[in-house]
Amino acid sequence: MEELVALCKRRGFIFQSSEIYGGLQGLYDYGPLGVELKNNLKQSWWASMVYDRDDIEGLDASILTHPDVLKYSGHEDTFSDPMVDCKSCGERFREDQVPDYCKEEDLTEPRQFNLMFKTNVGPVDDGTNFAYLRPETAQQIFINFKNIVDSTSRTLPFGIAQIGKAFRNEITPRNFIFRVREFEQMELEFFVHPGSDEDWHKKWVENRLNWWERQGVPKEKLELLHVTGEDLAHYSKATVDIMYKFPHGLEELEGIANRTDFDLGSHSKNQEDLGITAKTAKNNSSNAKLAIQDLKTNKWVVPYVIEPSAGVERGFLAILNESYKVEKLENGKERVVLSLKPHLSPIKAAIIPLKKNNVELVDLAYKLKNKLQNLRLGRVVVENTGNIGKSYRKHDEIGTPLCITVDFDTIEKDKVTVRDRDTMDQKTINVSEASDFFRDYLIG
Repeated sequence: MEELVALCKRRGFIFQSSEIYGGLQGLYDYGPLGVELKNNLKQSWWASMVYDRDDIEGLDASILTHPDVLKYSGHEDTFSDPMVDCKSCGERFREDQVPDYCKEEDLTEPRQFNLMFKTNVGPVDDGTNFAYLRPETAQQIFINFKNIVDSTSRTLPFGIAQIGKAFRNEITPRNFIFRVREFEQMELEFFVHPGSDEDWHKKWVENRLNWWERQGVPKEKLELLHVTGEDLAHYSKATVDIMYKFPHGLEELEGIANRTDFDLGSHSKNQEDLGITAKTAKNNSSNAKLAIQDLKTNKWVVPYVIEPSAGVERGFLAILNESYKVEKLENGKERVVLSLKPHLSPIKAAIIPLKKNNVELVDLAYKLKNKLQNLRLGRVVVENTGNIGKSYRKHDEIGTPLCITVDFDTIEKDKVTVRDRDTMDQKTINVSEASDFFRDYLIG
């Protein structure tokens, strides 16, 4: 983990938030390379959900959340952690995360600690007009169910996908970006007929394993944990966690839950008329029936929900950890390389002029850079340091899959040298072939 943290700061992936004022625990800022990798990961997820399928719609809902949403979802009653104080060291811990150096007799009795952030809404801060910063992205999907069905005429099965910020007032954020107070979720709510939910649950577990493998996290590095007993959420019929061995240990990378009809049922009016199977609190505030009409029987159905939910930051950390390598070279030296999948790499290609003070070479490098950048396949940069070896090492370390050298053969013969990050093999191609080569390399 220390190596990854050092790399992230040195190369501009991730910085501690508000570092010049001592930092805010559990909050991080994504630098020039970090924001590219993060956006590429989100875009890969979005494409796999919304573009590559014909049964999923997208949503981007508000972060500020009406209190009733989180009242009827059960968050106000259940979204808390037992907290203890250590009289010896003066620190506060989650009950299940007390360090060994704290003696049991020095701990206070556990108290419930609400994980949700509140904020005032409107001009008068009297405690009556408030909203929550959403602790998850799921509830806004559920409360928009009717809007999306009405506007798209979707029928079961279908899903709603959303990527967005969520906020949890973690007592002890830890392990770099693994557990933080402000994070992003990539979340799908997939609505199915009751009775087909178990089959769909299995399908989505397999789908998500395959997707992570395409991001560079092999299936053999993943384990499936079937959540049981008290660890199962109050809304869940079954949950499978995809577990990955992070630098700090085996932890959840993504959860796939069968939420039954709990959520749509909880947010519906006239619940007694809908045949809801889940145990829901009576709702006298909702003005909507979150159900869908079966076209064959004309009966109203409250769908069951399968929810694959992944944290962007956890995915970022897993991919970084999996791609980080220190390799021995033939000359006895070492190189650090991030063997990122090309679609995730922050920079897709670096154009390197052989001599940084040669105006003609530099101009040709920028001309080629602009040509490749205009393909809109990702970020392309000019690396004008004048030291080819150092430029290669830098771009190996940040995961750039291609380095293209502009030299005097470019002037005389219209050729450039292309170097592959992983194999370090080099080949010469015509400048006129560069666009097709770049496109084929990245997308086939």
